Amino acid sequence: MDEIAKDEVRAQVREQYGAVARSKTSASYSPGCCMPGPEASAKLGYSEEERSAVPEGANMGLGCGNPTAIAALKVGETVLDLGAGGGFDCFLAARQVGPSGRVIGVDMTPDMVSKARVNAAKLGANNVEFRLGEIENLPLANGTVDVILSNCVINLSPDKQAVFRDAWRVLKPGGRLAISDVVAIADIPDELRAKALALTGCVAGAVRANEVEQHLRELGFLDIRVTVREESRCFIRDWLPGSGAENYVASATIEATKPGNIKPCCGPACCAPEATT
Repeated sequence: MDEIAKDEVRAQVREQYGAVARSKTSASYSPGCCMPGPEASAKLGYSEEERSAVPEGANMGLGCGNPTAIAALKVGETVLDLGAGGGFDCFLAARQVGPSGRVIGVDMTPDMVSKARVNAAKLGANNVEFRLGEIENLPLANGTVDVILSNCVINLSPDKQAVFRDAWRVLKPGGRLAISDVVAIADIPDELRAKALALTGCVAGAVRANEVEQHLRELGFLDIRVTVREESRCFIRDWLPGSGAENYVASATIEATKPGNIKPCCGPACCAPEATT
């Protein structure tokens, strides 16, 4: 895919999710937005306590899992959320890292960033900030993040290798990924991939789990685990009713760790594990 085509994909995604951010009620959410609305979050593994702990409008029902449940966050850590949306996972992470920690949400949709900032103000979340940016080119310095979260966003990127490469760049040595996303479990038919709604609904952009593993392994990540959640096909059926999408994609958790023996990154040439003797 050339750069023009990648920009066209980003424009489609930005428009779709911008419309979701501007909508006033969950009833107006499109079923192509990964989930039909915030009431579906219970199916994704969020507790009632978690769902009630965030401001109205933060839980937009756009995910396919609960990355904070697998992140094992610690007090004082710096957390980055790729594709933060209304800030739901950021606010849950902020509670776990505490006042001494920090959470940064990045989203490429201006309406989403504005919405998330309003939600942060409602909550008084002083250890959370939201930045406008693309997840392939993160607006963060090298080696500044302990944990990267993401919830059903990387599949939307037209350049997933770039996403994982920049994730590696901003992670500290020993930093880790805790991601919920969708992966392909069968070859996706051309007619399904061709639908713009399928693209912005987390179907057309899904790749196989072994492809994700390969991207991470080539970068140098360790302890790579991509775990497909077969039960997720039940709610994926609601994303594009009648399309059979649940036969081709499923939700998965993606976990990996950047080795701790990495030199401070001064450029692409030194962002690799140290040689051992």
